[in-house]
Amino acid sequence: MPARLDRVDLKMLRLLQKNGRLSNAELAEQVGVSPATCHRRTQALFDEGFVAGVRAMVAPRKVGKGTLVMVGVVLDRSTPESFASFEQAVAKLKCVLDCHLVAGDFDYFLKIRAGDVDDFKRIHGDQLIALPGVRQTRTFFVMKEVVDNAALEF
Repeated sequence: MPARLDRVDLKMLRLLQKNGRLSNAELAEQVGVSPATCHRRTQALFDEGFVAGVRAMVAPRKVGKGTLVMVGVVLDRSTPESFASFEQAVAKLKCVLDCHLVAGDFDYFLKIRAGDVDDFKRIHGDQLIALPGVRQTRTFFVMKEVVDNAALEF
């Protein structure tokens, strides 16, 4: 962990990670600093990239995206050009929540939200297998989300 983060900074990060809607006054009180100091420190955490962003966590089922699917992707070639082409194309797909280059049996793992099995079938047929360089996909329907988007431990 970088030396420039002191115990107050770490406490601020932990609190903000749990509740990004804390007001500056609430955060200042919980870490034991003045609101002005808290604001300055919070701004520094954002400016230095310790906080990448703040957003609401929308309940997937409430917006018709209750089906979670993990997809393993194997490309037909393992070259920097084929990886770059795939990554540029997959980044444009709105259904893909996460895309990770991995070691092992697959080249990439995708995390996708869909409305239901039929919605995913459409996504798979219209978008995923049309991605450049895709040789094979393997689909894993998530039966139960045990831990999802847990807070970082530090």
